[in-house]
Amino acid sequence: MTAVFDLEGTLTAGETWKGLARYLRAHGRRAEYDRFFALHLPGALLAKAGLLPRRWYQNVWMRDLAGLLRGLDEAALREVAEGVVEEELWPKRKERVVARLFDHLDRGHRVVLASGTYEPVLRAFARRLAPEVEALGTPLELREGRATGRLAGPVNVGRRKAERVRACLGGAPDYAYGDTLADLPLLLLAAHPVAVDPDPRLRREARRRGLEIL
Repeated sequence: MTAVFDLEGTLTAGETWKGLARYLRAHGRRAEYDRFFALHLPGALLAKAGLLPRRWYQNVWMRDLAGLLRGLDEAALREVAEGVVEEELWPKRKERVVARLFDHLDRGHRVVLASGTYEPVLRAFARRLAPEVEALGTPLELREGRATGRLAGPVNVGRRKAERVRACLGGAPDYAYGDTLADLPLLLLAAHPVAVDPDPRLRREARRRGLEIL
């Protein structure tokens, strides 16, 4: 049996970009992050107002934010990832959903985290849970052991996430957990889909399709 969990909004109320911002500001890169934020804030406001596709702009934000990691080696990336989890994602974890994840582990199920967040961050969160928890996140491009500031593939959301999960598992998962409409392709892939604290659009779909709501 297999169970797949989204991260942000599902296992935690924290957000990677906020944790990364806090980490960079605390480690001598406040000016660099503040420039990034000032350049990207107008687009974020337009997306919030519905004048830009919200999911599209979230992907742009994640793509461009990776530029602030340029030049870091794998050890430094792991340190940053651990900092983001320690300060932002882990303190805001949703205990009832984490308990559901541990129930799957206790039953001997294979557990995979699948998220749009950067893979080093997702792996760091997975390590907090259990050594056997796997992670499928958005990959960062490395060259000669250092981050180039670019992504090594598309942001791991929507259909892309569902396709990668299917490839990883060699088929559909038995259980899947997600919180937004972007998670619907993954949820519909599973035999037992669960909408966790769903956003309004996913809640409507979950009710229409008779999905479990947690």
